[in-house]
Amino acid sequence: MWQWIWLYLRVFLVGGLVCMVGQLLMNKTKITSARILVTFLLLGVVLQAFGAFEFIEKFARAGVTIPIIGFGASLARGAMEGAKIGLLQAVTYGMAAVSAGLTAAIFFGFVFALIFRPHSKKV
Repeated sequence: MWQWIWLYLRVFLVGGLVCMVGQLLMNKTKITSARILVTFLLLGVVLQAFGAFEFIEKFARAGVTIPIIGFGASLARGAMEGAKIGLLQAVTYGMAAVSAGLTAAIFFGFVFALIFRPHSKKV
């Protein structure tokens, strides 16, 4: 029982920390949210390339794999696996590794665009 509580606590703390850093960057800097997303994606790629992401993933599980950092790490993991075969496979294996997430994002974005009236945020 306590191990489940400890697991949920770790997931919540790490996922919350990632979100808090993103929110602080949006509130305290002039960096756009798109650039913050790209920064987090590249952070996942760099962590995966240096082998640090697996350690963080074992500790935090969904707290780090669900945010965009996990997407970047999955993309890098697939690309590194494909690069062992060839350059074209680096691209195709990377895209194959994240295809489910991309498909879900496109599908749900389309569905919600049909249901709601999308508009740009006025600043």
